[in-house]
Amino acid sequence: MSEKRIILEMGTGNDLYGQDYTKAARRAVQDALHHSSITLFAQLGIDHSEMRVEVTIGVQQPEMVDCDLVAQDLPRGRASVRAVKGGLGVEDADAGSRHVVATAAIEAWLPDQAGKYKITAPK
Repeated sequence: MSEKRIILEMGTGNDLYGQDYTKAARRAVQDALHHSSITLFAQLGIDHSEMRVEVTIGVQQPEMVDCDLVAQDLPRGRASVRAVKGGLGVEDADAGSRHVVATAAIEAWLPDQAGKYKITAPK
């Protein structure tokens, strides 16, 4: 069955002192999640388990992100998370550390609902 993307939401997160890429990624996901509310599930009687969720995390060191841990933060749907090169690494030469900035893109997909519903005029 074909799918349609129903949402694309972006967020940013950081870890300013711990240099923890997973923490920055999780914060980016939370930022994106707090920008959206998908009411169509309740309105149309669609079960959340029908939704497939793809998360792309951009950080300077993608191999440092625990994608399984990030996936646990997603409250609904069947989630997959991948980390790619992106985000920012801001050097703090005085402190000898790096501030980690992650970006997240969350895409939610549902099976194509075309033809399942009929729009009627309000009474």
